[in-house]
Amino acid sequence: MMIKQLTVFLQNEAGRLEELTSILGKNDINISAISIAESAEFGIVRMIVNDCDKAVKVLKENEFSVKTVDVIGIETPDTPGSLCDTLKKFASAGINVSYMYGYSTGGVAHIIMKVSDPDKALSILSM
Repeated sequence: MMIKQLTVFLQNEAGRLEELTSILGKNDINISAISIAESAEFGIVRMIVNDCDKAVKVLKENEFSVKTVDVIGIETPDTPGSLCDTLKKFASAGINVSYMYGYSTGGVAHIIMKVSDPDKALSILSM
């Protein structure tokens, strides 16, 4: 499925992540997935939330640097080689995976992926 993801550039300092999550919580915005990558001065926070448009609005009002990105959400069996099978299909179709994050529960892996061609990737997965 196609999903809108928030990408927030955050100063790499104590309290900034708490401030970000506090603003979202106070505005009834729920985070269903989150990934954080760091660099020396900034962190890149990637989130799936229940109301992307509202989140962008309230974060910009609070002077956060935020943008939306189209990502795909997939489910695959939580078994050895299952992710590799999906990635082989993408590679054969010339689809690059920029990054991914996920979790597994109940024998199913839930994965968020940023790919070079989301529509093509979803089409391949529906075959």
